[in-house]
Amino acid sequence: MIPGVIARRYATALLELGVESGRLDSLVEEIANVAQAYDSSPELRAALADPLVPIAAKHGIVNDLAQRLGLGQSAKNVVTMLLDRRRIQAIVPIAHRLKEMADEKKGLLRAEVLTAMPLPEEYFTQLQQHLERVTGRRIALDRKLDPTLICGVVARVGDTVYDGSLLSRLRQIKDSMLPN
Repeated sequence: MIPGVIARRYATALLELGVESGRLDSLVEEIANVAQAYDSSPELRAALADPLVPIAAKHGIVNDLAQRLGLGQSAKNVVTMLLDRRRIQAIVPIAHRLKEMADEKKGLLRAEVLTAMPLPEEYFTQLQQHLERVTGRRIALDRKLDPTLICGVVARVGDTVYDGSLLSRLRQIKDSMLPN
């Protein structure tokens, strides 16, 4: 099966489970934590993917991971099911898709905001309000630092990019000065 299709199917099921149980936000967070742990640990990925590691040992690893991350029973069951069905490598796209679907259900639109350096909280509040006015929807900001911007801010809302970085301005000046 195509990874995007797998992610959408599992994310849809998880969304329904979270809505029915009334724990959608915590389920989204728990699955995201598992995905982050899986994505950031080559040793974990290798152990769970290795066919020579017995399934009982893999279940022990998942149980230990669940305990360390403080997972609820639903999230733990999902991770175990993915492991048993040999789809654990899909946890990262599943987590991303689940977050998108949960945000959509809540009427939220995510905006990725890249800044060259940490900025005051008031700036992000004003940026969020401005983006909400421009898009006409509620906005949730995902903040990231990117020192290569030199100075300024880049905001991505869906397919739209608002680039107010010095790096972008320098490129524009360079392009205008060079002959075509």
